[in-house]
Amino acid sequence: MDIAITPSKLHGGISVPTSKSDAHRYIIASALANGNTTLKDLCLTPKDIQAALGTCKAVGASLNINESDGTAVISGAVCPQGNVVVDCVESGTTLRLIIPVAAALGVNATFIGEGKLPQRPLSPYIEQMSKHGIKFLGSGLPLTIEGKLTGGEYELEGNISSQFISGLLLALPKCEEDSHLKLLSPLQSKPYVDMTLNCLKNFGIQIDCGKDEYFIKGGQTYKACTHSIESDWSQAAFFCVANALGSDVDIKNMDHKSVQGDRAIYDICGRFDGKAIDVDCMDTPDIVPVLSVLASQCEGVSYIRNISRLRLKESDRIETVCNMINSLGGNAECIGEDIVIKGGRLSGGEVDACNDHRIAMASAIAATVSTGKVIIKGAQCVTKSYPNFFEEYARLGGILQQL
Repeated sequence: MDIAITPSKLHGGISVPTSKSDAHRYIIASALANGNTTLKDLCLTPKDIQAALGTCKAVGASLNINESDGTAVISGAVCPQGNVVVDCVESGTTLRLIIPVAAALGVNATFIGEGKLPQRPLSPYIEQMSKHGIKFLGSGLPLTIEGKLTGGEYELEGNISSQFISGLLLALPKCEEDSHLKLLSPLQSKPYVDMTLNCLKNFGIQIDCGKDEYFIKGGQTYKACTHSIESDWSQAAFFCVANALGSDVDIKNMDHKSVQGDRAIYDICGRFDGKAIDVDCMDTPDIVPVLSVLASQCEGVSYIRNISRLRLKESDRIETVCNMINSLGGNAECIGEDIVIKGGRLSGGEVDACNDHRIAMASAIAATVSTGKVIIKGAQCVTKSYPNFFEEYARLGGILQQL
């Protein structure tokens, strides 16, 4: 689906989808819990959430979903017999959280996926879990595991995806043995690990945190809980930037005390005065596409720093961010681990979303400040996280035409 957007400002109220990061953790932790966990305010339509729910069912959890009110009741997994196929679709978070959880449950499983997911690295798990009772068949998707995870000493680099750390923190309390997870370098994307620790606390799991290390008591019991999923700051970010650039959107139901790292966009936009920005996105990689739109409207040269891990997202997000800005008449380039953007006016043009939901949505926000039409190729990719984004965009006054 290709969409042409005629420049206009956005006005009105909106409630963004619930947090994928929060939802993923609670959905997958529910598979480890005794009893029924009730998750409320769950946006069920994004493909990534469907992937997470599907993987829990594959490893033996039972699901009772009420689509009318966004409630899911998940009963802890009963280990299925034989080998099961776990389809993670295109969700990197689902894949990296469910692998150690399935291993802790003793599920023999083959993990599959599509899009760029088979290219996402899994070597930290293969290296560490192979020492702790798990046999791996293959080095990428499709990937098969056999055995049952044991506790003990684990070591990970802190500058890899925090999803590996979160996955082990979810799984290791179920092992019989105590575990020590040590980081060999400073932790990046810390807010995502903080979200995992908050989730574990709500399930009654105790993790002792030191400096770059975690101590996990074995044999712990996940206790079923009830949790309302937070609204997603990474989705609200698009409308925060639109507001900073002249729109007037009332973004409802946001938790300003949330530990979501992407909440930082609210403060960034609140300080925006039209001058160049310099933002370290080591902990907030998901806001980079729309932050680049904000930077394109600044006076002078702006820097979006520490973005090297964006190479392995739904697209090479460093390349696609720069291509998006440049295709619309701006000036962006990658220098080292930074995106450097020279401010100016955007003239409009054609953007290939490259199957990346955040590029498609950021392009739509860029259209609010462009002097000419913006055409988004492959706009249907927003179904990964925000299926009704363009319907909401039109309701707020956006002028859309499907080509």
